[in-house]
Amino acid sequence: MNDELKKQQLKRYKTLATGLFILMAVTFISMTILQKENSSHWIGYIRAFSEAAMVGALADWFAVTALFNYPLGLKIPHTNLIENSKEKIGDNLGNFVVDNFLSPQNIRPYIQKLKVSVYVGDWLSKERNQDVLINELSSIIKDIINKLDGESVVNFISNKAEEMTDSIKLNSVIGNGIEYLLNKNDHQKIITNLSSQIKNYILENEDMVSERVGKESFFLIPKSVDNKIAEKITKGLSDYFLEVEENLNHPLRAEITNKILDFSQELKDEPKWETEFESIKSDFLHSDKLKQYSSDIWQSLKSSLIKELSEEDSKMKSYFRKNISEFVFNLQNDEQFQNRIDHWVRVTAYKYILKNTKNFGELISTTVGDWEGKELSRKLELEVGKDLQFIRINGTIVGGLVGLLIYTIANFI
Repeated sequence: MNDELKKQQLKRYKTLATGLFILMAVTFISMTILQKENSSHWIGYIRAFSEAAMVGALADWFAVTALFNYPLGLKIPHTNLIENSKEKIGDNLGNFVVDNFLSPQNIRPYIQKLKVSVYVGDWLSKERNQDVLINELSSIIKDIINKLDGESVVNFISNKAEEMTDSIKLNSVIGNGIEYLLNKNDHQKIITNLSSQIKNYILENEDMVSERVGKESFFLIPKSVDNKIAEKITKGLSDYFLEVEENLNHPLRAEITNKILDFSQELKDEPKWETEFESIKSDFLHSDKLKQYSSDIWQSLKSSLIKELSEEDSKMKSYFRKNISEFVFNLQNDEQFQNRIDHWVRVTAYKYILKNTKNFGELISTTVGDWEGKELSRKLELEVGKDLQFIRINGTIVGGLVGLLIYTIANFI
């Protein structure tokens, strides 16, 4: 029901209560005049009823009016109660809600009945609801990304990168990285691949070997001999690298491993390498370049995220959907998981409500206290004023009946 309809109802019932008072006043005046000319007993009874009814009507009019306004504009003490006592009303209302609705014994039965897992599982099992959740989540993330201050993000990335690079010794990092690869024997794959590449290169370029042998050979040596020598060189080299490729225990592999290990140790220990890498770091990772790198990283990351979050069938949304489906499956089929979720929700809700009961009370108290006094009176009168007019009507009728009873008893004494 809107305020306009409430105003119309209030006005109608005020008119009814006031009309009843006027009727009693007219009746009293009429009976008083009539009694002077007619001594019938019934006139006295009606006069007594209307007289007492007027008193009751006026008394209850004063009581009802004093709640919301000054009666007749007179600032009588303890009137216009709502406007003058709004702070006290707010405090009492806040305390009432906290004491009677948010006490542990009142909220515990409701908290214990919570079965959030069932509701969430049923709701998320519908594909339409999953789409709503994913789209809403995507919109929130996009909104956060778009509202982020780009300059602050770039400064954060560059500052963190600068802190990291300042404390990092590149020569030690690279040396340790090489040792890590050696310890895991990952370098053997590189040696195998290189051996295969060298072997294939030699076989594919046999003509170049023959040409080179012929060029370096003495002019008296026949070409057939040169070709035979070239063939032997090609076969010998290719066979050698085939052995290296196939034999993981080949001496060349061990020699290469030792050389790499020595180099990694030299990288870590020799001051010249530390100086060299510090120089490289200064050239490529100084503040301006770090900011540029950070800006490029942020712009690339931002555009990629926005694109992923905007496309319907993006990998990110598919990832969201996959995880939601797994969550729903567990929620519907794993009773232990359901119980954990429900227990967590109950405990969290219970603790949160108890922790903030004082804040709820203060919120109600502050909100009511901050309302304009006249506005609060108007709001409350619109809500309960119609029912209060029945107090005036009942006061008129009950007052009349009491007056009639007293008059009757007085006549019989």
